Amino acid sequence: MVKAVAVLKGDSSVAGVVSFTQDNESSPVSVHAEVNGLKAGKHGFHVHQYGDNTNGCTSAGAHYNPYGKTHGAPEDENRHLGDLGNITASGSGAAVLDLKDSKITLFGQHSILGRTIVVHDAEDDLGKGGHELSATTGNAGGRLACGVIGIAQ
Repeated sequence: MVKAVAVLKGDSSVAGVVSFTQDNESSPVSVHAEVNGLKAGKHGFHVHQYGDNTNGCTSAGAHYNPYGKTHGAPEDENRHLGDLGNITASGSGAAVLDLKDSKITLFGQHSILGRTIVVHDAEDDLGKGGHELSATTGNAGGRLACGVIGIAQ
């Protein structure tokens, strides 16, 4: 079993923790996120290419996409590995997400360990919005908070 964690911080009041667990190389990754300080509604939630936050969340690069696919929903066959959909905040600004994903991994060459998880300002249209950015970012807007995914105990 491999466990990982990312502590989310940003330029705003948005903060949180994302935990990842994977039993073995062929099992799905369980993701549990708790984020506070968001405006009510949906916010894009993605793994980005680099574990570099030296210039804030911008340094994390694009969505993690080692297979060169277009942006999509977590259940889509054609999606970036890092496309995890949306996290939804209540009126109080708190959001909790629990999901299982069979595309990301904590093992091997395409592991998400050492990469960055990002919470975006706007809703991810899951590549279906018709906007010019739908196929690359889901038109999810700016980056509110991010954290490098590291090995947890």
